[in-house]
Amino acid sequence: MTEQKATLRPHERLKKPDDFRRAFERRRSASNSLLVVHGVENDGGPARLGISVAKKRFRKANARNRLKRLIREAFRLSKHALPIGVDLVVIPRNVNLTLDEAQGSLVTLARDVVCRLRPRPAPPEARP
Repeated sequence: MTEQKATLRPHERLKKPDDFRRAFERRRSASNSLLVVHGVENDGGPARLGISVAKKRFRKANARNRLKRLIREAFRLSKHALPIGVDLVVIPRNVNLTLDEAQGSLVTLARDVVCRLRPRPAPPEARP
């Protein structure tokens, strides 16, 4: 039996500005003190990751790059626990983010976003 490697494949990343714009325009997000996760449905494929780290908030390039590496690694390690069929755009809030915190927050917030993306059931009609 072969073990499947948890690598971050090119098709699991958001690269085009339109993909990011679509996620921000959908206005479905979840957040905590560490991360903000925006989500939008994709074509039913695997979960895809986009990262947005603002230069205005994190002035040093090494801090921005470290945060992006941490978030990519957290996504890679927790791919099996993430819902499928969703594109996630992650925005870090804290420069002191650790891998364990990022991994736990990403899974929890991704599930919250998916719950918000699902259509709400219609309320039952009142009987006369």
